[in-house]
Amino acid sequence: MRYLSRAAIIAVSSICFAACGAHAQTAPPPPAANASADNEILLTIFLKHDQSRPLGELNAQLAKQGFYKAFPPQGMEVLSWYVTMGIGQVITLRLPATRLRELNRVLEDTAWGAYRTEFYPTYDYKAVGLAAHEKAK
Repeated sequence: MRYLSRAAIIAVSSICFAACGAHAQTAPPPPAANASADNEILLTIFLKHDQSRPLGELNAQLAKQGFYKAFPPQGMEVLSWYVTMGIGQVITLRLPATRLRELNRVLEDTAWGAYRTEFYPTYDYKAVGLAAHEKAK
C-alpha cells in the first residue's frame, strides 16, 4: 500500500510539472535574514512517528534528547509546522544551503528514535498554481 501512495504522489507531481513547467521559473520567496538569494533553500522534513510506541513515551524521548531545545536551529526560518495524522510532523524550513549538514546533525542527535526522518527539497509554487487556476477559469 505504501508504494501505491508514493506512486500516486509521483504521478500527480509529474503531471503538474509537465503541465505547468513553463511557470516554474518564478522568483523565489524572499531570503531569510542570514541567507542570500543564491544560497538559501527550502526543505520539507517529514518526522514520521514510531506508531509502535505511545505518544507519551515518544515525547519523553524527545525531551531527553533535547529535540525542542535544538530544533529548529537559530537562523533557520520555520515556514510551516503541521501534525499530519498517520504520519507525524511535517515541517518546511528556509535555511542557508551551507547549513544543511548542521540541520541534519541536529535531527540525527535529537529526533532519531522517536521519528524516522525524510527530507524533500521544496519550492514555493502557490502564486504560480493559483495564477494557472485563475487563467484556466
